[in-house]
Amino acid sequence: MATSYKILAQSSPVATTETILYTVPVSTSTIASSIMVCNRGTSSATFRISVSASGAATANKDYIYYNVPIGTGDTFVATVGITLGNTDVVRVYATTADLSFNLFGSEIS
Repeated sequence: MATSYKILAQSSPVATTETILYTVPVSTSTIASSIMVCNRGTSSATFRISVSASGAATANKDYIYYNVPIGTGDTFVATVGITLGNTDVVRVYATTADLSFNLFGSEIS
């Protein structure tokens, strides 16, 4: 088994559009250690983050953060320790196009 510590994903999604941030590669497990959300804009916003098993569509049960407010120039940091299996998906959503999402962790293959 090999473990790779890395930036798992980065995204600046289009406003009001659910976007795939990260999909666990086939034959791999992942431990997502932290998620950061940065508001680069000049107004406050809200965001959502969900985790869906095996690439399933987002359901209400999948949300780990929902409509979390983030102020102008602020950064939200969460140390999460989420374990993800083969083809699990992390998705993000923002009310403006001014948010950056970063996911850090390790892939085990």
